[in-house]
Amino acid sequence: MKQPHLLINRYKWYEIIGIYAGILVFLTFVLAPFVEGFLVSLKPLSQLFSSPYRFIPENGSFEAYRTMWISVPGFARYIFNSFFISTVVTAVVLVLVIPASYAFARFDFKGAGLLLGAFLAVNMFSGAVLLIPLFRLMRSLGLLNTYFAIMVPGVAFLIPSAIWLLRTYMMRIPRELDEAAFVDGASHFYTLRRVILPIAMPGIMVVAITTFIGSYAQQFIFALTFNSKTEYAPLPVGLFAYFVRQEVVWNELMAASFVGIAPAMIVIFFLQRYLVSGLTAGAVKQ
Repeated sequence: MKQPHLLINRYKWYEIIGIYAGILVFLTFVLAPFVEGFLVSLKPLSQLFSSPYRFIPENGSFEAYRTMWISVPGFARYIFNSFFISTVVTAVVLVLVIPASYAFARFDFKGAGLLLGAFLAVNMFSGAVLLIPLFRLMRSLGLLNTYFAIMVPGVAFLIPSAIWLLRTYMMRIPRELDEAAFVDGASHFYTLRRVILPIAMPGIMVVAITTFIGSYAQQFIFALTFNSKTEYAPLPVGLFAYFVRQEVVWNELMAASFVGIAPAMIVIFFLQRYLVSGLTAGAVKQ
């Protein structure tokens, strides 16, 4: 008699072809814009609007990756600002979200469901809707033209989704571990720090990565409204500088885009094993 798992994992040849064909189509639609953008960064300007259009560049070079630094002076500063802002925002979010998620996962207090629903409602609002009140708040606090003008809204908008994500992960951790720690005389804070945090580390890494990416991507509207100084401007403002010139040099813009996202891609590359383990944790019943 065949084992059940062998029957489940058994596919016919045309089913395997269909699965891989579906994956290929999906990856084509996802990766095609990035491949085209990279090829555009290698093309001379004379080929960008030629007819018929050539997908593969002729005499392609990395010249745009050199000239992009000249076209927008201080571009390295923009990249540093984005990385710095995203790192600080991620650290602040984790400090606030970890104890909050533990409280929502372990304590049944009055209004918990309503508060979680309010967190979801916050995510439904676009940052553009709240620009005027946020601008007045930043001005009254004296935070305009500072890093804090970009960090504070970023933290506020990223906390709700982070709480929902980490709370769900912590709810999968058996309560018996908390009870065993309480029997030994441990406090809630000690239990969180010494028992829950080591187990929840994959989930915390998922929250950290998603928060970092979210902060790296959402800085444009806040920076453009709350900041007018180049020394505090993040990467999206630096990329926008390529559009305010008389002519948009698209190969330099594409080159700058790939250089700008490189720090985020490096972070994801080194932390991807935590991301995969965190997303798949709890998928298999022990």
